[in-house]
Amino acid sequence: MSLVSRRFGRRRSATTDDRLPPGQYDTGDLFPVLSAGPTPRTPLAGWDLVVRGEVAAPQTWTWEEFRELPRESVSVDIHCVTKWSKFGTRWEGVSVDTLLADAGVEGSYVVAFCDGGYTTNLPLDDVTDGRAWVVDTYDGQPLAPEHGGPARLLVPHLYFWKSAKWVRGLSVRPRNEPGFWETFGYHDRGDPWREQRYSGD
Repeated sequence: MSLVSRRFGRRRSATTDDRLPPGQYDTGDLFPVLSAGPTPRTPLAGWDLVVRGEVAAPQTWTWEEFRELPRESVSVDIHCVTKWSKFGTRWEGVSVDTLLADAGVEGSYVVAFCDGGYTTNLPLDDVTDGRAWVVDTYDGQPLAPEHGGPARLLVPHLYFWKSAKWVRGLSVRPRNEPGFWETFGYHDRGDPWREQRYSGD
């Protein structure tokens, strides 16, 4: 059975809101939950976050150390490849720029890897210069497991599958390597404004 279907999404009335990428609908107060498998539940005492791969100095933080890093509040619109969008979502976490600052990055791509075995690939340019965070709160509350808690990647300018749930680290790579959904035919980059849903879009 194929994991890729072009039939997903609900039809909604047309809108002229210029925040809405083509083919999307406003989900309003709802925050749909979509996952490829069971929800991991990692005790905070056993959680850590790492930066590894093509770096001069690999980095590791325990939960307590991660929480002590400089934090940012972020309010962004998010867009799921299943065609829903949610405006003005509020998060708090640590910029990927901060996480990479002392690593001595030597590659051009990252693969985010997660509890549960999920991965997704991103060009370094898409997660630096204030474009991505590892977040652990949503709407002022600790991030719920079904939404990726204790921490998830947040890359709001790309489709939401790139904002990997249950993130445990970033592996810097010298070349692009497809992640989980990308190997099943989803677009390599996933720009919602270009409707880059599938390979070839």
